[in-house]
Amino acid sequence: MSQRQVLQVFEQYQKARTQFVQMVAELATRPQNIETLQNAGVMSLLRTLLLDVVPTIQQTAALALGRLANYNDDLAEAVVKCDILPQLVYSLAEQNRFYKKAAAFVLRAVGKHSPQLAQAIVDCGALDTLVICLEDFDPGVKEAAAWALRYIARHNAELSQAVVDAGAVPLLVLCIQEPEIALKRIAASALSDIAKHSPELAQTVVDAGAVAHLAQMLLNPDAKLKHQILSALSQVSKHSVDLAEMVVEAEIFPVVLTCLKDKDEYVKKNASTLIREIAKHTPELSQLVVNAGGVAAVIDCIGSCKGNTRLPGIMMLGYVAAHSENLAMAVIISKGVPQLSVCLSEEPEDHIKAAAAWALGQIGRHTPEHARAVAVTNTLPVLLSLYMSTESSEDLQVKSKKAIKSILQKCTYLPALEPFLYDAPPNILKHVVGQFSKVLPHDSKARRLFVTSGGLKKVQEIKAEPGSLLQEYINSINNCYPEEIVRYYSPGYSDTLLQRVDSYQPLNN
Repeated sequence: MSQRQVLQVFEQYQKARTQFVQMVAELATRPQNIETLQNAGVMSLLRTLLLDVVPTIQQTAALALGRLANYNDDLAEAVVKCDILPQLVYSLAEQNRFYKKAAAFVLRAVGKHSPQLAQAIVDCGALDTLVICLEDFDPGVKEAAAWALRYIARHNAELSQAVVDAGAVPLLVLCIQEPEIALKRIAASALSDIAKHSPELAQTVVDAGAVAHLAQMLLNPDAKLKHQILSALSQVSKHSVDLAEMVVEAEIFPVVLTCLKDKDEYVKKNASTLIREIAKHTPELSQLVVNAGGVAAVIDCIGSCKGNTRLPGIMMLGYVAAHSENLAMAVIISKGVPQLSVCLSEEPEDHIKAAAAWALGQIGRHTPEHARAVAVTNTLPVLLSLYMSTESSEDLQVKSKKAIKSILQKCTYLPALEPFLYDAPPNILKHVVGQFSKVLPHDSKARRLFVTSGGLKKVQEIKAEPGSLLQEYINSINNCYPEEIVRYYSPGYSDTLLQRVDSYQPLNN
């Protein structure tokens, strides 16, 4: 047998390995093949090929493993159990850029499923190697490493802290300054997932100088990048007043308001979320948002979108209004109440209706003027029907009830209150009658109208427990009228008159 023939055997073996691993990588892209591949023992075969002498076979084996692990947590666990991770981590430091990308993809695919699998990656020493990859010359390697670190950090504070301790944050901040959009996106996303867990982790992101660089990129035309930047700034802002102030000091206003008009729904939603996370902390921060035109811009944004995109804006209006009378009035002046009423009536999802009910309650609870602004939009009957509907979720019922009570307790606009005399259940009726008992003694016009509209008659029909608060309110109302008027409108009065007719003896001339 000649030397050529001997070498041909090796060439054929290499060709077969290459063909096999490429075919497996291709098959792994289709979900219907996954179970068959697993049952055929593909994991142990691919593990062997990771150690192959031919670099392209190693890379393709890693790619195939990544695709399998990405499919579900059972296959990701199989990667861990087959002892593949240590081999990947070792090769990540030694091999070329193509292999590094493939190996980082496997780590990302394993780590994304659960904190336990992400911990397995940390335990095999992958973090230090992934952080080194963030300094790689090739942007694709940096991107693959950032993806893997993001998927580890997103699970919980402990795993995020491990990523921070490995020195990832300053390098991720450098990555957001690179020219490649895809790298910027994933680096911003990784910083967002680190910052979200605790004030301490968010502070680490701030200390690395991330906020200024993120804020500068808000004008970038790439929608996906903008929604990651807005998310990262929101995750920093949400934890404390100090962190929110640091984000504001990076001069995000008025630039962030332009994001509320973006065509991309995610950009709109994340911009509303960022403004909400800033405004919720203190009246001063809310006032800053109002002064920047933030309230009017959010109201316009709510009007231009539907569904969950509206939710952070609705909540933001509620937070602003909750702080003080003046801030609630700023929401009213910017036409926030009609827009929230539209959301309450038109949104099909209960959790969005509940947020709108809560926000309306926060606006209307301050003074009679605030309550009237809500009442004139005919919102109270809608809130009442949502509270009484058996189809409403428990949260929507609770929020509607609280909103009705807080608005009613300030409302002196009687035309909005009167329908409640007929429709409201006893626990709400008490507050309605209470408001009439406060207003009628001081308003003669209202007293007359209350009689002619049938309100006084309705009050006489209410059955209240003697000595109860409701009975006291009814007595206060009755004391506003002559005794014979109250008697005239009391149930059974016509029968009494008829009895008097029956027993009346005509005077004979």
